[in-house]
Formats: sequence, structure tokens, C-alpha cells
Amino acid sequence: MVETHQQFWKRVNHLSQKHKAMANGYYTTIRNDGLVIARPRRRDAGFPVKYVLALTVMFFLLKAFMLSANGSGTYQTRLNTLSNGTIVERAGAWVLKVDPITQMLANKIGPVLRGGAAKL
Repeated sequence: MVETHQQFWKRVNHLSQKHKAMANGYYTTIRNDGLVIARPRRRDAGFPVKYVLALTVMFFLLKAFMLSANGSGTYQTRLNTLSNGTIVERAGAWVLKVDPITQMLANKIGPVLRGGAAKL
């Protein structure tokens, strides 16, 4: 009798855990015998690293495009104007400053913008 009672509570605890897991969503599958089984969805890994990486790459490409389109003298003049402004403008000037990655990308993009590359 005690063993049956313990098995019952073990099944109840298992169902409670499954219910908590399915509260975040679930999907259903059909087995070969036609039985529909509901399974909990996996939770996301957490912080979306690939999206942050993609945004960072796009930001550097934007900076390189602005640098190659405006020229280094004009770009630096505009950064100097920003660095003399408010705190927000100074922060923007610091973020937009020319770094080695931006300079390298601008050197690659520049000839394409000026028509130096082969036209397709």
C-alpha cells in the first residue's frame, strides 16, 4: 500500500513539472500509432549574441560608408564639431570616431563609391 502511494505521488510530481514546463508553450507530434503527444517548447538560450554581432558589423559598415562618402577631412571636421557640443554630442563623437576597423573598411568601400571598381 505504501509503495502504491509513493508511486502515485511520483506521477503527480512528474505531471506538475510537465505542466510548469508547458506553461511557456508546447508543440504536438503524432506518433506512428496515431497518439498525439504534447511536448514543452525549449526556452531560448538567453542573450541573442548573433543579433548584437550583426548590429555591430552593420554599425562599422555605416561608419565606413560615411567616412568614404564624405572624405576623411570633412568627417573629422564634423566629429570636431560634435565633440564641442553637449554631453550627448560628445558621446556620439566618441562612438563615431575613426578607428582601424572603420578606416580599413572605408579604404575598401571608397574605390567602389568613386567608380574605381569594375562595373557589373
